[in-house]
Amino acid sequence: MRLPKPIGSPVLESLPPVIENARDVHAHVDKVVEVAGWMAYEELPMPEYPVPSGVKSANPNGVVDLLLVANCIDSAFTDFSTHVKFQVDYEGHWSDSDAMFACLNRAINNGIPVLDGAFLAKVSRPELEKIFAGNIEMPMLQEKMEVLHQVGSVLAEKYNGRFHNFIKSCPPRLYDNGDGLVERMAREFPRFNDVNQYDGHEIKLYKLAQLGLWFACITYHQTGPVRLDDIEKMTGFADYIVPVALRLLGITSYSPALEHAINTYQMIPRNSTQEVEIRAHSLYATALLREEINKIRLPSQQVIIPQVNQRLWTHYHTTTWPHHLTRTIMY
Repeated sequence: MRLPKPIGSPVLESLPPVIENARDVHAHVDKVVEVAGWMAYEELPMPEYPVPSGVKSANPNGVVDLLLVANCIDSAFTDFSTHVKFQVDYEGHWSDSDAMFACLNRAINNGIPVLDGAFLAKVSRPELEKIFAGNIEMPMLQEKMEVLHQVGSVLAEKYNGRFHNFIKSCPPRLYDNGDGLVERMAREFPRFNDVNQYDGHEIKLYKLAQLGLWFACITYHQTGPVRLDDIEKMTGFADYIVPVALRLLGITSYSPALEHAINTYQMIPRNSTQEVEIRAHSLYATALLREEINKIRLPSQQVIIPQVNQRLWTHYHTTTWPHHLTRTIMY
């Protein structure tokens, strides 16, 4: 199995035990090359993330606080039993994570201090039910409340209640001999310690730690509170949607047993070999796809992995094709 060239990412460096020994998920390098052959000619821009109305008047630090608080609960927006997506009508019609942002924006406009660690550390279930009122109860609301309590307590105790103060305490790097932003997030906030065991090997996935920093960095294109001097080390974001895109493009394939489980909406247990293989191959394939795309593009048009991830997510996040179902707060 061909591995991508190293980019200095501990995430990619941890994947070979899964990629080389997978039982239920397989990647097809020939399809990666084929897809890269046409995707390389798409724009693949750096995304633009609009600042929600509730923080438009805030300085960039407030925007970073919003992005990282939202990132803490950016997981599981489809009801596991009914398969109905969480949706909200507020300044537009939104679903999934966009609906979560709309709810937070609504709360800010209503004067609720949802960005303050002291508030989050003690927020109650009834308060969250009001904040996230939508077409259905936000999936895994109890688990998300526990996450907010955990994160809010750390912010209140160590960083004057705000995520931007945590950012300022770190060097502007994802990885820095244990002191980088991703490393510190995983160590100080257990909800970001997104690692799994696979045949005795530790597999690092770090979906939300990377995603939150990507949002915060790209919102100001490195001119705001979050600067990443090693942004090229960022991988894709191993979630529910990108695996669907890769599966439909033929870049990955599943065993008959896993394919049947997904198509019949069976739960894939958290930390199971099947779940780890799905997520690991998502990271592996997006890294390889980026490598093949850059072989074709001009030196001035080179892309990083999150740009490829964004292309896949935006084109498939509303698809009706079933994705794997795993009950977890990690993505």
